[in-house]
Amino acid sequence: MDGPINGGMLYHEVQESKLCAVHCVNTVLQGPFFSEFDLAALASDLDRTERQVMLGGAQSEAFVSEESHNVSLDGDFSIQVLQKALEVWDLQVIPLNSPVAEPAQIDPELEKAFICHLQDHWFCIRKVNGEWYNFDSLYAAPEHLSKFYLSAYLDSLKGFGWSIFIVRGNFPKECPISSSEASNVFGQWLLPEDAERIIKSCNTVQKTPDRTTQAQQQQDPFCQFRGEQSLSDAEDEDLKAAIAASLMDSLPATVAPKAETSTSEKEDKDTVEKKHDV
Repeated sequence: MDGPINGGMLYHEVQESKLCAVHCVNTVLQGPFFSEFDLAALASDLDRTERQVMLGGAQSEAFVSEESHNVSLDGDFSIQVLQKALEVWDLQVIPLNSPVAEPAQIDPELEKAFICHLQDHWFCIRKVNGEWYNFDSLYAAPEHLSKFYLSAYLDSLKGFGWSIFIVRGNFPKECPISSSEASNVFGQWLLPEDAERIIKSCNTVQKTPDRTTQAQQQQDPFCQFRGEQSLSDAEDEDLKAAIAASLMDSLPATVAPKAETSTSEKEDKDTVEKKHDV
């Protein structure tokens, strides 16, 4: 039986600029395998190939200067770039809603990794040494997910429009890159107990959120999920409903302005009626 990968350590990257795609790929691989420059090179290759196809194989200076469809100026990458990066390690990226992924739709525990995407944010959910973790780079550390919570969490993500992909293949068992050779400065190695301590510390701070924390919560509609892992098995039956309620509460408030308008309209109506009575 194989021992724990990377000596039982978890590799996590904290958000830097809009490099969440880089963080996502590296946490799937569990090591600082790629830099933003590596992904940019892959994006450039993809752009070149796509332009040649559009021109029927002919090259043109006009098309070379066109805006890239695989990387934005602020560092966001396309799913094609992530696929190319993971193909280097013989890994496949498959949409969760495809027919070949049907077993994972029924039992996600059968898989080893998921990539999640909405708008310009990417993050990875990965099984490491038999345990599931959320490696979202917006979190200070990996967040442990129970088996039941994994399924409920993925269902909630799908319900809120996130695109989810399965990653399949032979994952690296050890990171061949030492910390001194790492190509970025935003990665960290953590023991599972250290990650748990950091997450609990963040949850404690969130109990009395300031304005900055509230702003972060609006950007991260799933931050209210943290801490729910401590629920007992007896409460698992109610967990899915609680998650849905939590998500509804954490969405940006769009109803309030309508309510204010409605109140204002009511006051205007009352004023008109009073004038009419006079």
